[in-house]
Amino acid sequence: MLFNSPLFLFAFLPVTYLVFWRLKRKDDRYVWLTLTGYLFYAAWDYRFCALMATSTVVAYLAGLGLARWDDPRVRRLCLIAPITVDLSLLGFFKYANFGLHTANSVAAWLHVPLHLSGPDIVLPVGISFYTFHTITYIVDAYRRTITPTRNFFEFSCYVSLFSQLVAGPIVRFRQIEQDLEEIDQHQPGRTWNIGWSFFTIGMIKKVIIADSIAAIINPALAGYGQLSTAGAWLCMLGYAYQIYFDFSGYSDMAVGLGHLFGIRIPQNFNSPYQATDPSDFWRRWHISLSTCLRDYLYVPLGGSREGAWHTYRNIMITMLLGGLWHGASWTFVAWGGYHGLLLVAYRLAGPAWDALPAALRRAGMFFLVLIGWVAFRANDWRMASGLLGTMFSWTSGPELAGMIGLVLVLGVAAVVAHAGRNTWQVSHQWPRAVGVGLAALFAVSLLVMYAGQRIPFLYFQF
Repeated sequence: MLFNSPLFLFAFLPVTYLVFWRLKRKDDRYVWLTLTGYLFYAAWDYRFCALMATSTVVAYLAGLGLARWDDPRVRRLCLIAPITVDLSLLGFFKYANFGLHTANSVAAWLHVPLHLSGPDIVLPVGISFYTFHTITYIVDAYRRTITPTRNFFEFSCYVSLFSQLVAGPIVRFRQIEQDLEEIDQHQPGRTWNIGWSFFTIGMIKKVIIADSIAAIINPALAGYGQLSTAGAWLCMLGYAYQIYFDFSGYSDMAVGLGHLFGIRIPQNFNSPYQATDPSDFWRRWHISLSTCLRDYLYVPLGGSREGAWHTYRNIMITMLLGGLWHGASWTFVAWGGYHGLLLVAYRLAGPAWDALPAALRRAGMFFLVLIGWVAFRANDWRMASGLLGTMFSWTSGPELAGMIGLVLVLGVAAVVAHAGRNTWQVSHQWPRAVGVGLAALFAVSLLVMYAGQRIPFLYFQF
C-alpha cells in the first residue's frame, strides 16, 4: 500500500483518522495506531508482520530489563542479546543471498569449485528502518538517555507507526516520546493545516517532479549502452533530482501524516543540494540516517578523539557500512566509500576548499554528489563503469526520447532544489490563493497517478 495509492488515500487514511479522533483514552489510541500499522504492513505481505512483532517484543523486554537492573553484566546482556537478534534478522533477510553470491564470485575468481546456494529470500519492506528504531531504543535505554516505557502498546505504536514504517524517517523514541505520552491530549484541529500542507507538498514533489523525471530516464538507463555522452549526463542529472524529490517528498508526506495524529516526526532533508562541502551535505541529506550513523557508530568507534588516522578510519568504516545499509550490493558499498573519501578529503583540504566562493563550492559539491549517484543507481559494476565511461568520453548516440520534456522538468527541479526554500522553511499558513493553488496541484497529482503507472518510492527497496 503506497501513500499515493487509492486504497491508502480514500480508504485506509480516512478510516484511520476518523476512528483515532473518536477514541479518547491514551491506550485506545496506542492500540488503534498499532493495529493500523500492522494492517498497513500486512498489505505488502502479512508474513512480514511476524518479524516486526518479534523485533518489537524483544526490544520492549530489553527496555524493561534495562530499566530494572543496575548490574553492569546484566545490562550488557540486555544490550547485546536483543541487538544480536535484530541484526541476525536483518542480516538473514537482507544480506544472506548477497553473502552467498559474493562467496561464489570470490571462489570463481580463485578457481575454487564452490557453488553455494540458499533459499529464495524475500526482503521484508522497511526492515532496515524499524530495525534502526528498535536498536536505537535499546542503546538509548542502555545509555540512560531515555526511560524505557512500561506500556507495550505505546512502544509498539512507536515501532509500527505507519507514517514512517517502511521508508523512514528513522525516528528515535525520545524524539516523539512527549507526543506519544500526550497522545490523549491532542486535538484534531491543532495540526490539521500543517499536516495536510506537508502531505500535499510531498505528493507534488513525488508525482509531478520525481515521477515525471523517472518516466523518461528509467527507459533510457535500461539501455545505458546506447546513450550518448549528453544523454548519460542528462540521465544522471535527472536521477540526482529524482531521488531527492522522491525521498524528500516521501519524508514530507510522512511528516504530514504524523501531524494529522499529533505526532511531530523530525526533519529528514534540509536543502542538501545547497550544501557547500561534504560535511554540510551529510548534515542536510537523510538527516535521520546520518545522525544515527554518527551517534551509534562513528562516535562509539572513537569519532575524532584519537588522532587524524583513527578519525579517517572511523569515517570510512561508518560510510562503508552506511552504504551497505542501503542495499545488498557492492555498488552501494562503493557509494558509501566514495562519500567517505570525500569527507576525508575535506578534512585534509578543508581550508583551501572553504576559501573558494560559496557559489563555486555549491556547484562543485553538487557535481561530486552527482558522480556518486552513478554507483548508487547502477545495477552492477558493468553499468556503473559503462555510465562513467560514457559520461567522461565523447560518445554519440540517438537523441534521448522525451529530452525536451526532461529539460523542462529538470529546470523546475533545479530552481527548487538549489534556490528555493524547503518545506521546513515555510510557515504552512498559506494565503487563500496559494492554498487553492496547492489543492489544484494535488488534484493534478492524483490525475497524473491514475492516468499513468504509479512508481514506487525509491527508498522502499532499502
